Amino acid sequence: MFALKSYFGTLPGVLVALILFVAAPPAVAAELVMVEQTGCEWCERWNEEIGVIYHKTAEGRHAPLRRVDLRSMPEDLHIARRVNFTPTFLIVENGEELTRLEGYPGEDFFWPLLAIMLKKFTKYVPEAVGNG
Repeated sequence: MFALKSYFGTLPGVLVALILFVAAPPAVAAELVMVEQTGCEWCERWNEEIGVIYHKTAEGRHAPLRRVDLRSMPEDLHIARRVNFTPTFLIVENGEELTRLEGYPGEDFFWPLLAIMLKKFTKYVPEAVGNG
């Protein structure tokens, strides 16, 4: 009887631990912070070409997108220097800027530049592309 009572006595604790483990969001080491402002046509172009698919990509899974307004930079974001241009893309870990890309060079150049930045400054490993 003692073993049965002991087993059921720990069951609620195990369930709580399991629920907390499953419900806890995964830790995000890196994020892509897009600094933008209203009326920025290059921001709009990025939104049309990249923004709609970014979260579905390997880069987006590694460094989720966070948008901030140029005129109201959040206090938890520690940047190396003032942002003057929009869009500016910051690679950030634990609230600290690691590197940045100023401006949007177009879809053909954005992806390779982002991959280079992520590989150099974070633990990003590009996914292998299959041959069919």
